[in-house]
Amino acid sequence: MNANNAYLVCASQRSGSTLLVESLAATGVAGSPQEFFQYYPTSSQAPQPREWFAGVDDPEIISLLDESVPGTVDTRTSEQWRADVLAAGSTGNGVWGGKLMWNQTPLLIARSRVGDGSLRGAIRWLFGGADPLFIHVHRDNLASQAVSMWRAVQTRVWRDAGNSHLDDKAVYHAEGIAHLARILAEQERRWREWFVAEGVPVIDIEFGQLTKDPTGTTAQVLRALELDPALAPPAPLKPQSNARSKEWVTRYRADAERNGYPL
Repeated sequence: MNANNAYLVCASQRSGSTLLVESLAATGVAGSPQEFFQYYPTSSQAPQPREWFAGVDDPEIISLLDESVPGTVDTRTSEQWRADVLAAGSTGNGVWGGKLMWNQTPLLIARSRVGDGSLRGAIRWLFGGADPLFIHVHRDNLASQAVSMWRAVQTRVWRDAGNSHLDDKAVYHAEGIAHLARILAEQERRWREWFVAEGVPVIDIEFGQLTKDPTGTTAQVLRALELDPALAPPAPLKPQSNARSKEWVTRYRADAERNGYPL
């Protein structure tokens, strides 16, 4: 794998990163970016709803979340896993794409088993000793991001598929939203600190920019990859925000002001 033809989207959940990677994937030439690093080796599954609330003992919150189910242990060696990830994320022209959330970085480091145990070392191990293009996707509106995350964790619906009953299961809970807001804010803080500490150059993309002009934003990344920006498609996903979620954001802001929740 030539790291000059690879990119890594660094983000936190509900930041708009799925819109970007789906747009890049739709070009057919910008890799097949997926969230390769979210799966626990002990279960081969992404974090389940109650795992996002580890350490929370509020029975009302826990009752709103599906119970965890066992999975299958991933028995691949590090080298086998690496080969599979590189193959799955590549298009025929050799471009690779992937997405990494900060909470997934320990999984990548553990998979790599490289000597220094650092994130930079693990990333370079993945790409044969070099850095990929780093793309930082973030969402400045923490309240909206946390509400979106709370809805998704409850419903287990992470993207719009024309499901008009998306919100049927979701219930507003200020402390549940606040818990996720703390996690998301911490992830963003850690990414920013890491970029500075490592001197990592990044393409910086904010949620508002991305949702306002998804085609233009995708074209920006294609140019950085020295690919044809004219291949940038119209937005392949619908926004999941609706009147109910906007109402919840307003309601959460008021609760946060009263109770000192993160905003």
